[in-house]
Amino acid sequence: MDYSEKWGVDVEEAVRLALIDLKLSRDEVEVTVLEQPSKGFFGIGSKLAKVRVEKKKEEKKEEAAKTDVVFDKEKGAEGPEAVENDEAVKEKKVETERHQNRDGRKDDRKSRKNRNRNEKKVHDGKQNERNLNIDVVDKEKLEEVEEHEALTFLKDVTEKMGLHLNFKARVGEDMVYIEMDGKDSGTIIGKRGQTLDSIQYLTSLVINKDSENYIKVVIDAENYRAKRQKTLEQLAERLAAKVIRTGKYVRLEPMNPYERKIIHATLQQNPEIITRSEGEEPYRRVIIELKK
Repeated sequence: MDYSEKWGVDVEEAVRLALIDLKLSRDEVEVTVLEQPSKGFFGIGSKLAKVRVEKKKEEKKEEAAKTDVVFDKEKGAEGPEAVENDEAVKEKKVETERHQNRDGRKDDRKSRKNRNRNEKKVHDGKQNERNLNIDVVDKEKLEEVEEHEALTFLKDVTEKMGLHLNFKARVGEDMVYIEMDGKDSGTIIGKRGQTLDSIQYLTSLVINKDSENYIKVVIDAENYRAKRQKTLEQLAERLAAKVIRTGKYVRLEPMNPYERKIIHATLQQNPEIITRSEGEEPYRRVIIELKK
């Protein structure tokens, strides 16, 4: 896929979500803003930003690498101007190679710096992910409500997306849990839950914007969260067995922080396995390897 269209609370957030979808960096894409965001009234009735992020087309080769030939009609061959142009092209080509060599050396130095910085981030972030527990939502302890700011926002967003869904909201002292179902459940979940995560993130921003205490927001559809957690736990166990059998480490695909925590938590009691995370968001991923 060469492009992605995403919604976000602002343009930058929409672009970030699209980059995750495309697995590209900011300098590899072109961004077109399809809809500008608006704040609305206290977050209600707010309008999301929508962007189209497209992979840049392959840049044209530099004109200096081309040889301009001037054809002499009288002689039926290349005239003196062609020789002059050819010499100019050669000079430009040499100069271009010099710049490329200098840029290459700069890129090497920059790459080494980034690699060292990434290694530090891997080390610093490793324990943070391990120490976070996997939260289990006990819906029975939450009170079902008909109206809530999060519910109003969510209905408004999904309506603008053209989705037909049913909602059920439950609240606790510091938590909001909203379940959705309907014919468009698959659309709101998205690939590996990416759309669902984005909607949850946006709802959390709105709810906590003017709140003194942090309110946790969980958005679920067709019990996807529990199913995804079980799938990741089974994946972790299967890959751990493969690492033990082959003696070779396994690098998983990029995951969000919550999913990485599930992998870490599932394998933390395995005496033969160690897990760690590497890379930067949104491409941070889990490595499963043998204990040394």
